[in-house]
Amino acid sequence: MEQKRRGVRLVLFPCPLQGHINPMLQLASILYSKGFSITIIHTRFNSPNSSNFPHFTFIPIPDGISDLDPNSISLAHLSLLNINCVVPLRDCLLRLLSNHNITTSSAEAEPIPCLISDAIMHFTQGVADSLNLPRLALRTSSVESFLSFAAFSVSWQKNCLPDSQLETPVTELPPLIVKDLPMINTFTLDCMYQLLGSMVDQAKASSGLIWNSFDDLEQSALATLSQQFPIPVFTIGPFHKLFSASSSSLLTQDHSCIAWLDTQPPKSVIYVSYGSLVSIDEAEFVEMAWGLANSNCPFLWVVRSGMFHDSERVGPLWPDGFLETIKGKGCIVEWAPQQDVLAHPAVGGFWTHNGWNSTLESICEGVPMLCLPCFGDQSMNARLVSHVWMVGLQLENKSERGQIERSIRRLMVEKEGEEMRERVASLKEKAEVCVNKGGSSCKSLEDLMARILSF
Repeated sequence: MEQKRRGVRLVLFPCPLQGHINPMLQLASILYSKGFSITIIHTRFNSPNSSNFPHFTFIPIPDGISDLDPNSISLAHLSLLNINCVVPLRDCLLRLLSNHNITTSSAEAEPIPCLISDAIMHFTQGVADSLNLPRLALRTSSVESFLSFAAFSVSWQKNCLPDSQLETPVTELPPLIVKDLPMINTFTLDCMYQLLGSMVDQAKASSGLIWNSFDDLEQSALATLSQQFPIPVFTIGPFHKLFSASSSSLLTQDHSCIAWLDTQPPKSVIYVSYGSLVSIDEAEFVEMAWGLANSNCPFLWVVRSGMFHDSERVGPLWPDGFLETIKGKGCIVEWAPQQDVLAHPAVGGFWTHNGWNSTLESICEGVPMLCLPCFGDQSMNARLVSHVWMVGLQLENKSERGQIERSIRRLMVEKEGEEMRERVASLKEKAEVCVNKGGSSCKSLEDLMARILSF
């Protein structure tokens, strides 16, 4: 039930990527449910669908990359956004603050205590400082990955060491090994160093860090974080368990797959999705296809039109005989309502790229994972899943159909997978406890609200 309006307006600014927009709008919905009014300032690139959130105010600002194909977004574009959006965001915030100062009625009269922005949009700290406006930073991935970015000076080793040393432990970041560190194209190393370094520095300069995580999941990393970052930390996740927000998907969801899942036995289906950005080549695609078919496990596979390296290619080129082989045991869609899929009783495993949202959603539904990380923080998340929480397997050779087949069967039908299912069920219970009254995330949310009202 919505609480009485507090007469306070919060302004939020997301990073315009699907995996960042989702948690920001979930956070906005949580805070709205607690009585705050919400304004979302956003780029025109990958603009969120405002019709799904009629109770929010949406304000677009120019970004200089509006015409870019969403599948072509790169590290350089994120850096460019941190330059292009400085003046538009400052002007927009200045108008909002001025309206409050001169208006005595209507929503515009509501005071704005702070700005909440995505941590990767690091320029927002300088903008907020120039307006004497406190800034809270939302980090949309794991605490562990943030610590690795904070120690980024060691991670360049991944591109400098021979393959024989990729299993070397990173002593500064246990339990990571060298190959778990951020995947970096050496041509953009300087760009990535600057982007991540600025993100960490400006997060440390913020008035607090908000996390879509929970205490029982990342206790060790949170202890380290508190030593390195002497600012308030608010672990209020999993966001989607605190408030079921409207869909913030930038892609059209195909709900027909739910009807197909209804026809499948409990915990028999492996769900396969690489998220909204990952792309693969034809050889990988063919090996995936035959690995799935040869496993003899029912599967639901998300195959986006933009998931192929060949930018001219509209859709998949199916291997000869594949569609006939999987008839009756495979369902293929362009995009799925992921939270509904993972919550379905027929789903017993998730083959994932290990983006943080996907990883957290899988844990919350008690679904073990087959991990195939591709870039960024995904390798670190996969290491947590497979070697720390031990609720998944990591594919080491992503192009080999035999290994794919064996790994699927290990996860779905063998004792090893059942043991993982029991461990992830325990994490699911902890996630449910933390968001209930008296739980750690519930208490942290109360602390966050008190922090906001103290500004």
